[in-house]
Amino acid sequence: MNTQTHITASPLVADKDWWRGAVIYQIYPRSYQDSTGDGIGDLKGITRRLPHIASLGVDAIWISPFFKSPMKDFGYDVSDYCDVDPMFGTLADFDALIARAHDLGLRVMIDQVLSHSSDQHPWFKESKASRDNAKADWYVWADPEPDGTPPNNWLSIFGGSAWQWDARREQYYLHNFLTSQPDLNFHCPEVQDALLQTVRFWLDRGVDGFRLDTINFYIHDKLLRSNPPLPPEERDDSIAPRVNPYNHQMHLYSKNQPENIAFLERFRALLDEYPAAAAVGEVGDAQRGLEIMGEYTAGDNRVHMCYSFEFLSGDTPTAARVVDVLTKVDEAAPDGWACWAFSNHDVVRHASRWALGHDAQKAFATLLMCLRGSTCLYQGEELGLEEAEVAFDDLQDPYGIEFWPEFKGRDGCRTPMVWEKSNSFGGFSEGKPWLPVAPEHLTQSVAEQEENPDALLHHYRRAVALRHAHRALSKGDLSDLTANGTVVSFTRHDEGEEIFCAFNLSDDAAQIDRPAGQWQQLGGELSADVPEQGKITLKPWQVALARRVQT
Repeated sequence: MNTQTHITASPLVADKDWWRGAVIYQIYPRSYQDSTGDGIGDLKGITRRLPHIASLGVDAIWISPFFKSPMKDFGYDVSDYCDVDPMFGTLADFDALIARAHDLGLRVMIDQVLSHSSDQHPWFKESKASRDNAKADWYVWADPEPDGTPPNNWLSIFGGSAWQWDARREQYYLHNFLTSQPDLNFHCPEVQDALLQTVRFWLDRGVDGFRLDTINFYIHDKLLRSNPPLPPEERDDSIAPRVNPYNHQMHLYSKNQPENIAFLERFRALLDEYPAAAAVGEVGDAQRGLEIMGEYTAGDNRVHMCYSFEFLSGDTPTAARVVDVLTKVDEAAPDGWACWAFSNHDVVRHASRWALGHDAQKAFATLLMCLRGSTCLYQGEELGLEEAEVAFDDLQDPYGIEFWPEFKGRDGCRTPMVWEKSNSFGGFSEGKPWLPVAPEHLTQSVAEQEENPDALLHHYRRAVALRHAHRALSKGDLSDLTANGTVVSFTRHDEGEEIFCAFNLSDDAAQIDRPAGQWQQLGGELSADVPEQGKITLKPWQVALARRVQT
């Protein structure tokens, strides 16, 4: 562990509530900008492109892992929690990134992978050396059944048993993901202490918060009870692909344990020692995602916000579907705070998943900025990038290699960002990129869209600006949630401001009743006309926004 610390004072206002309603831009560092010509994005590359991110008007960036790692899962297998992998740069590069981001008014959140480490981490190397060393119980070890089989039926989300045999200890160790990602044992107090020290290391370095990977996987059932089967009619492929047997179990004991709350309270207490530090947790559960979100964000002593997978999977959301999800959030997390996302580094880009045209993408971008909660944008989302087709010979993702061709993995959403169309590498690198640049992405590059007033890039800027211009949209309550045919509508309100929002999520025109009272159209070209009386007419994928006139 690198123990060097360097406190970076942030010039940003120490607003403890900055995260509430914030817009967070996710960066997948391997694919954002290469500064060395080796075909892999790095920290200096991110720093170079920060002005683009600032131009979107977002509040913060979230950087996927850049820690030292053998890269079996591309950084989500950490071998040193307190240092930068040389392929991404140095700690000095990270300090420079933070300083530049803060100068531009951007907060910096980093990905913390606390549930598991790499099998190359010194902790695991010591743990597997014997059954009686100082770190023998830092990972989840268990004896085999009398017939030599694993201790229970738990499955890995990457396929197959979640248990791997180790000949030296003559025991199995738990891995909820790859065999090279052993699970840390949170029932061991020393493990929690050590992990919290790594969190403190980055807080002392000036980070403004964390995205917590697989937050509900931290703690396992101490008794190692087997999971019950899940009836076929209840299976849900929102977390794992349909062809993965992981979907055949109800994961009662391998994750989602109540003891996790106590650790999250310890984590939050640490964050509260620092001005304005915040965290967003990823809840990966197909059956109880919203319920867990509610549990983990309730009150002011757990994590600030969580996101689940309601809009990160499945078909194009209808008006009824949006109402159903938002209603369930109110029921499951009345005191919590959601963080909404349509795309990220693990799922098919929503432009492809929902087969969205230009106008539909605009409608969903505006909807995202009007929802109650915070929001995450994934790099390239502002350009309308679709999922890239990656040939099997070019695949890097072990998940896709395992389940090809029924599931092609996550490489299609991880291809390099396109900055210009001057060459086949899109301005990402001077060398051959680690994943091919999708040729069809080149015409959607930042440079091309900057020159087109109707480009999606400018629409995202306008939608983000609208959110920030009205506290009712960023931090206010939501009421009057209604699905009327293809139109979903609701009202946002805060401190005397009331905003009516309606979205036609359809290829067909629609009409809705104008809400009673006096209203003034809001959002300029983001909104359809809102007449003084009668009905509001919405073209396909059109949005209506209006603010109540105070009399």
